[in-house]
Amino acid sequence: MIGDERGLTSEEAPSAAEGQGDIEAEQVAPEPDDVASLRKALAEEKARAESHLANWQRAQADFINLRRRHEQERDEVTRFANATLLLSLLPVVDDLERALASVSPKLAGMTWVDGIRLIYRKLQATLETQGLSEIKAVGEPFDPHIHEATMYGEGEEGIVVEELQKGYKLHDRVIRPTMVVVGKGREGTEQANKDSAEPCQDKGE
Repeated sequence: MIGDERGLTSEEAPSAAEGQGDIEAEQVAPEPDDVASLRKALAEEKARAESHLANWQRAQADFINLRRRHEQERDEVTRFANATLLLSLLPVVDDLERALASVSPKLAGMTWVDGIRLIYRKLQATLETQGLSEIKAVGEPFDPHIHEATMYGEGEEGIVVEELQKGYKLHDRVIRPTMVVVGKGREGTEQANKDSAEPCQDKGE
């Protein structure tokens, strides 16, 4: 028989083929230990990728903050680059204001007085375009951040009653505080006058 010569009958041949397929499948299929190692390796790579992503995001945030801080510092330098020059011009402004305030009524209408007043206005406008502004003082509560108290006088306690020298800000920064007289209140003023008068009375005696 043909089946006897080949060692297998025609009926047995498919069973042998199926058996060989099962052997190959067993050889290809990974063992349970290999699956566990692959899962472990995958988890480690995933954790490493997440760590790299977090480090990159942190570095990007640090770079953005550094660039923002650098831009702020550059803007700060640009805004206050002329602070020294403007501060040196303030005594000139003071002199012009005192000169115009002392002009007598007879000279007020003179051409040269009008010329000085025009120069003063132009200088004032130029300083304002650079960010310079006057500090309000009279009638305002005393603020040690923008006012410099030189003495106390009669008036509401803690309120600026007189301005001795104008103060100025450059943008939002004080470059010269206002020299002021601060109200002591009626009782405080009377006590101050009494204290100042006592040495004179002792001297007279």
